[in-house]
Amino acid sequence: MIGIFSAFGAAISWTYACFIWRSQTEKYKSIDINLVKNIIAFLIFLPAFINLSVLNNLKSIITLLFSGVIGIGLGDTFYIKSLQLIGTRRTLSIETLSPILAALSGEIFINENLAFRSYQGILIISISLFILLRQRTNLIVNNLTNITERNNLSVYVFPFLSVLCAVSGGLLSRKVFLESNLSPFQATEIRLLGAIIFLIIIKKFRINFFLKKLDFNDQKRFLLSILLGTNLGILLQQIVFKTLPLGIGWTLLSTSPVISLFFATKEEGQITKGIIFFTTLLFLGLCLIII
Repeated sequence: MIGIFSAFGAAISWTYACFIWRSQTEKYKSIDINLVKNIIAFLIFLPAFINLSVLNNLKSIITLLFSGVIGIGLGDTFYIKSLQLIGTRRTLSIETLSPILAALSGEIFINENLAFRSYQGILIISISLFILLRQRTNLIVNNLTNITERNNLSVYVFPFLSVLCAVSGGLLSRKVFLESNLSPFQATEIRLLGAIIFLIIIKKFRINFFLKKLDFNDQKRFLLSILLGTNLGILLQQIVFKTLPLGIGWTLLSTSPVISLFFATKEEGQITKGIIFFTTLLFLGLCLIII
């Protein structure tokens, strides 16, 4: 049960943090937001290294570093960029492809079986997702330009890349937990370290620590988003990977689109009955995967 509760807790934490990060994308680059949040989260979880035996866990540590580079360094950067382009609800809706890829990856690479009914759930998810993506959404950028995105498929490259990177990082984490005794706390910190090293190299060691430029209220909200979305969110995610099969874990983690309905009116205006219906249908498809 701890894995199930952790998954829902991570989904709630991550969803709320997304809306805070979304507000910062109008002023700062997605890679800068990702790097700053990871550095702060890493410093908060620094005690995780106290009892870590590097020599005894060298292979697992290297794997987790790569997991951090792919899942957090690349994945979160693509994710935050997607928040900027298409908004939170649509980004989270596309993220529901992750259990499909996770279930298939788990079956292929670590021998986690995929039941026939899971394919039924995948079909329901695919249909619901296709219809949701065709819903008309008006986005306000920099409070100046009203941009309508309908059939411009190029803007969906970033969320799809985010899904691919997230699942790949999750698969590596799951593999480590199956082969070692590292704790979710330690795994979280190692993955953050991998992401930070990668992003600093990409940025050529130039860090835009924009937090000091924010007013006090925005600083508090951003720090809260780090605690919830990065520290708590990734820690709970690692607990899920340790205790549940990859496909089932990602399915529960992907309840974010339903949770996002409670926040989306602040960002995208009125939520129509069609959006509610197909998002709920999408969620039912996810449930079918784990029955």
